Amino acid sequence: MLSVVNADGGTPNGSLIDEIVREGARRMLAAALEAEVDQYIAELATERDERGRRLVVRNGHHRPRTVTTAAGPVEVRAPRVNDRRVDEASGERQRFSSKILPPWCRKSPKISEVLPLLYLHGLSGGDFVPALEQFLGSAAGLSPATVTRLTKQWQDDHAAFQNRDLAASDYVYVWADGVHPKVRLGQARSCVLVLMGVRLDGTKELIALAEGLRESTESWADLLRDCRRRGMRDPELVVGDGALGLWRALAEVFPQARHQRCWVHKTRNVTNALPKSAQPGAKKALQEIYNAEDRDHALKAIKDFERTYGVKWPKAAKKVTDDVDELLAFYDFPAEHWVHLRTTNPIESTFSTVKLRTKVTRGAGSAAAALAMVFKLVESAQTRWRAITGAHLVALVRAGARFENGILVERQEQAA
Repeated sequence: MLSVVNADGGTPNGSLIDEIVREGARRMLAAALEAEVDQYIAELATERDERGRRLVVRNGHHRPRTVTTAAGPVEVRAPRVNDRRVDEASGERQRFSSKILPPWCRKSPKISEVLPLLYLHGLSGGDFVPALEQFLGSAAGLSPATVTRLTKQWQDDHAAFQNRDLAASDYVYVWADGVHPKVRLGQARSCVLVLMGVRLDGTKELIALAEGLRESTESWADLLRDCRRRGMRDPELVVGDGALGLWRALAEVFPQARHQRCWVHKTRNVTNALPKSAQPGAKKALQEIYNAEDRDHALKAIKDFERTYGVKWPKAAKKVTDDVDELLAFYDFPAEHWVHLRTTNPIESTFSTVKLRTKVTRGAGSAAAALAMVFKLVESAQTRWRAITGAHLVALVRAGARFENGILVERQEQAA
């Protein structure tokens, strides 16, 4: 479990990055140890005593112990095996000994080197086993079959997540984006479609994660239809980039949801249409729009932008003037929420970590395995997501309260 994040981005145990690495290492090491024991027991399933009872069975876990690794101290609870077989030559009882984490191991350079490989290569049997053999020798304890069993659990976890009931999860705000982590997907143009939402209590939660085409209306529609089929209702506001496929799909599947264009993506698109010499000034002018104190000042800033850049670079100016309603939708929601609603940063920041973990791999095997790896990384990151500012106002938004320029002006019950 990760610690509470301090105001400076650190934790009581050190930097947040170090703690994330330790938590990832702990989880992957625990999963690998469980898989190693499962394989050991499965291979000896036919060994039985005179009463037909199995001679090799699981027997809980050993006491927790801390292993010092390059990622820092990692606490593990190794699974215990009850092996009642007797060696015929020596007459001594057989014992299970982990090749990954021997009983005596407290500080091991080899384990320190293996943990990142477990984490990064654990989904590709072709890469994983040779990598282990390089550090631990050929009898590493994890055969390709074991790796397959381990990674299939990740895929099963992702499948269960994508099929869960959403009827009890009321997502008031939703961020949507198509991201490109460096993993091998089904098609060359494929990406990972991500939906992240804000629940009534203000907490953030991953809604869905699936393969698709970022610009494809049908890919987004398939994902959104699936969410509706599982009980998801129309959100109040969806924040996304300029991909037309997303907005067309939303209009079809969740027609009641309002649209907010991401200002980070919009700024990037506008400046790409300008010469480099004009880009710094344009960025500052765009900041004047989305940081304006109210809608009227934002509209004035848009007119100023058009006047400054529209004559020489009309295409850049139109990227702003054609999307005014979608760019300024956040002004109709609580001011405390504006910082969260202007961009898709919750998805971007999460996937910056995912991309760091996946870009060094040569691929995760199948598309399902790749998605499973991305899902597990996001699932781990989710444990440190904070509730949005002004969390108590989310329920008011869902109840139909009206806000003007971020200020509550009418509750639904008053309007009635």
